[in-house]
Amino acid sequence: MVTLEMVKANQKVIDFMDMGNTFLGNIGAIEHDLHHAELTSRLASEILLQLGHPARMAELAAIAGYLHDIGNLVNRYGHGMSGALIAFMVLTEMEMDTEEIAIIMGAIGNHEEHAKGCAVNHVAAALTLADKSDVNRSRVRKQDFAVFTPRDRVNYAVTDSKVIVQPEEHIITMQLQIDTEVCSVMEYFEIFLTKMMMCQHAAEYLGCEFKLVMNDTRLL
Repeated sequence: MVTLEMVKANQKVIDFMDMGNTFLGNIGAIEHDLHHAELTSRLASEILLQLGHPARMAELAAIAGYLHDIGNLVNRYGHGMSGALIAFMVLTEMEMDTEEIAIIMGAIGNHEEHAKGCAVNHVAAALTLADKSDVNRSRVRKQDFAVFTPRDRVNYAVTDSKVIVQPEEHIITMQLQIDTEVCSVMEYFEIFLTKMMMCQHAAEYLGCEFKLVMNDTRLL
């Protein structure tokens, strides 16, 4: 059985993820480093565990979360598709079960809002919620506010983010704290509307209501 720790120790995974993040740095994109991979991996697993899914399914979510941005090695846009194919190659070499590879590929290939990704399985739903919740100023590489893109600005505005799962109430809440001197709550919502709608659909796939709370105000 292929485990998360085995994947993390795979030299191709280590090299591809490091180079992909470096390539993104060369175009000024926000960090997609090991911290983001580790956080997404842990949150995706925790979401499924808290909702009562089997431990192995949660580990598949952890593996998908860890690998989800490996396609940045090829290109920022469409990295979900290329990442799914890279994951296929690596996990096949590691002799992972075919059905498990398919679940992970589907999750990675559907986590991009630009590619109109959607929750095709429970792992994909958990990955979407975990990935989109990692919004924080620490991920912005640029130092000059004058050259920030809208994506840089909304990430920089977030000082704290978390996902709260209430399994008995069937509610998943994304809770954000926004520095409104950098970006207004409504501006954040407008720029990241597609991401939040993906999260809403992902929560619904998991049988839960989705709530988006910013600065103690519910927007969804």
